[in-house]
Amino acid sequence: MTIPTPASADAQNEKMAPRGASGKGNILKALGPGLVTGAVDDDPSGIATYSQVGAQFGFELAWIMLFSYPLMAVIQAISARIGCVTGRGIAQNLRRHYPRWILRIVVLLLLVANVANLGADLGAMASGLQLLIGGPVSIYPIAFAGFCVVLEVFLSYARYAAILKWLTLSLFAYVAVAFAVHVPWGVALRDTFVPRMAFDSAHAMALVAILGTTISPYLFFWQASQEVEEKLRRNAKPLYVSPADMDGELKRIRTDTWVGMGYSNLISWFIIVATAVTLHASGITQIESSAQAAEALRPIAGDFTFAIFACGIIGTGLLAVPILAGSAAYAVCESFDWVEGLDHKLRDAQAFYAVIGLATLMGALLNFLHIDPIKALYWSAVLNGLLAAPVMATMLLIATNPQIMGKLVLPRSMMIVGWFATLVMLAASIGFLVL
Repeated sequence: MTIPTPASADAQNEKMAPRGASGKGNILKALGPGLVTGAVDDDPSGIATYSQVGAQFGFELAWIMLFSYPLMAVIQAISARIGCVTGRGIAQNLRRHYPRWILRIVVLLLLVANVANLGADLGAMASGLQLLIGGPVSIYPIAFAGFCVVLEVFLSYARYAAILKWLTLSLFAYVAVAFAVHVPWGVALRDTFVPRMAFDSAHAMALVAILGTTISPYLFFWQASQEVEEKLRRNAKPLYVSPADMDGELKRIRTDTWVGMGYSNLISWFIIVATAVTLHASGITQIESSAQAAEALRPIAGDFTFAIFACGIIGTGLLAVPILAGSAAYAVCESFDWVEGLDHKLRDAQAFYAVIGLATLMGALLNFLHIDPIKALYWSAVLNGLLAAPVMATMLLIATNPQIMGKLVLPRSMMIVGWFATLVMLAASIGFLVL
């Protein structure tokens, strides 16, 4: 991928189209990578995590979604800022400015976590479809994997990005589920705004799983790379070489990430509420997958609620699988300085699309190894949680380095919240290992 540099920037005369978020009409235009990234946070494995939390603890841990909102919004804004300012993804900035061993460890762990997450998501989608229409569940993971890869490889970036944006609407299925059953809203809101937490292994495990699902490293890599893609598509310069565009672009990023992460956490909260008032209230406290959560809802909340929940699993899976594979491909190709990006044709970025295909296939094949789905989901979330803190710390070092960011280093407020979020992830991980 060719990145404009200060020496070559003067030869480029095309100005970036303004994309500020001033005015109601422009707010929707500002929504893009942040909205999609937020929606992906509620993938099938995330749905299973939130369903398990709601089933096991009721409303007790609903406050975590409110607590984590500003943390994940700021962290995602930092990752977007890195891509927008430098014109490079996180892995490429690591390769250019930090020891290679850091890059190799981060990318390797990201690949392992992403493949495990892909396997969990494809398995959940297959089970969801089997619940709805029956048929051979063993074929569905491969079919979904092939469908997602074809979309990424053969659709233009503009059309593909539009499809992802529309797929975010599938998350409203979980809002519908919550309103289809009787919810004691007073109790749910009290537990959301008045935190309570027991310090034992079960709560520590749930906390790490929620934070690992909510603040996931693959989302950092994806959003930074999508900011680079957006600039290339518009033939726009990175802010490092075109600081005059700073106000409009940074305002767009703020709007995009805060709205996107708010949407994500609101949906997650609705999933916890819906399963708390149905499964937990009925004595069902153990959920092994999002499909099992859907199936358990049928005798309690009826066929309509069950069908909506199951359809939501498939819709969010179609959104998440390409992004999990895509973030892995961005990280690998940036590490080796290979051509990467969804805006490239297959013949021009063969390694990039090969990584997408291979990661997706490996995820699909995990479903044939008869791995306990709750263990796969659990370790995927824990690995994401353990990996998040060092990746977040690395991002903050990049975003506060004037040699990388120029004059657009992080403001003090974002730096403070970013380091606080990193410490929270680190403390949660240590608490899990100790307890």
